[in-house]
Amino acid sequence: MNWYERRVRESLEKLGLEVGGGAPHDPQVHDKRFFQRIVSQGSLGLGESYMDGWWSCAQLDEFFFRLLRADLGQKARRPWREALAALRARILNMQSPRRASRVANVHYDLSAEFFQTFLDRRMVYSCAYWKAADSLEQAQEDKLDLICRKLRLSSHDRLLDIGCGWGSFLKYACERHRCESVGVTISGPQASYARRDCAGLPITILECDYREIGSRHQGRFSKIVSIGMFEHVGPKNYRSFMRVVDDMLTDDGVFVLQTIGDNYSCLRCEPWLDKYIFPNGVAPSVEQIGKAIEGLFVMEDWHNFGPDYYRTLMSWYRNFKDRYPSLNFDPPMGRDKFFRMWEYFFASFGSAFKARHLQLWQMILSKRASPSVYLAAR
Repeated sequence: MNWYERRVRESLEKLGLEVGGGAPHDPQVHDKRFFQRIVSQGSLGLGESYMDGWWSCAQLDEFFFRLLRADLGQKARRPWREALAALRARILNMQSPRRASRVANVHYDLSAEFFQTFLDRRMVYSCAYWKAADSLEQAQEDKLDLICRKLRLSSHDRLLDIGCGWGSFLKYACERHRCESVGVTISGPQASYARRDCAGLPITILECDYREIGSRHQGRFSKIVSIGMFEHVGPKNYRSFMRVVDDMLTDDGVFVLQTIGDNYSCLRCEPWLDKYIFPNGVAPSVEQIGKAIEGLFVMEDWHNFGPDYYRTLMSWYRNFKDRYPSLNFDPPMGRDKFFRMWEYFFASFGSAFKARHLQLWQMILSKRASPSVYLAAR
């Protein structure tokens, strides 16, 4: 046993994780290079070695829960590549207009057929609301209904959805409230799907960056929503995003923002997640959001249901494992490695919510204080 293996084994044993142990959350190492790789490369090496099949775990989400609960990421010394990337994020605007499309190219431009392997029938790709639901379908319907109620949506409203994805919320809102709507997505395949799925409804889909909305569409909106898109805006652009919303929202309008939240103010996300799933993504902190809205909006309500994202991600994980084998899909990295990449994402990301490292926030913002807005249903 070399120094690397001894160090990894001892670190994991302190967390109740035994390499090669018999518990379902114990990691099983299939390649001895695993130990040196994670010592030298940190979380990126942990993820890439899993993708390469160097280790496995029967209950991957529980492995990550134990790992994250110990806050090792806050205590461990970062590899030099991570430190360099953090410095780069501090200096540069990683979510500039030129860089903004990278997350679409890497992630959201994957075929709708792929995302259908794990999402609900409406293709809602954000945290569900499980307060009174016992299925993913119902939890997503309840989340869409919750947002409509918080917006006080009616047929008299003009609705803007910033980061509309495949148009799931727009279609739901229009079917129930018959409001004229505009959706914005940076992904071409998402825009094409949304236009087809929303055909015949008073819905316009724009394929553009949020910073281009004012030049692409005339008029203002009484209701604006953004669900699971703010994570791609970036700390250097939070204020600019809020100014766009301020410009597009009527004086008596309401804005509902749903976003993943971090307990710390960060400039970049975890290295493996940044490289393979959400390039240049950053979850905002309370402080960062507060500074972004100061002088522009009144915070009417701040609702946290972060643990619901763990349940959502585990539902997606189960669907993915069941349906992926029948998917006609040939990714460049190979089917097995691609499967392990997504399996790792669902388990590790979900456990971050279970361990309360990440939160899920829904905020109601107005331009003028209004008691009728503040009394939002939950």
